[in-house]
Amino acid sequence: MAKAATLTVQQWGNSLALRIPAVIARSARFVVGQPVELSVTDDALLVKRAGKPRLSLTQKLASFDPVRHGGEVMAARPVGKELI
Repeated sequence: MAKAATLTVQQWGNSLALRIPAVIARSARFVVGQPVELSVTDDALLVKRAGKPRLSLTQKLASFDPVRHGGEVMAARPVGKELI
């Protein structure tokens, strides 16, 4: 189902910006951190998803499963200066 909105271009620092309404973002399956690709024709701007979103450190840590990823990285005993 296509959604549409009339927006106003705003100043954001030295750039211009548009805020994507939530209903349109959901429809396009955009999420925070989503890489997008912009392309321009004479009178149109196309925004489309470009890959998977980058996860924040908090999101990465939340998805860490110690059972799946194994426990201790180095199972060997300390050696050399590690003993001090």
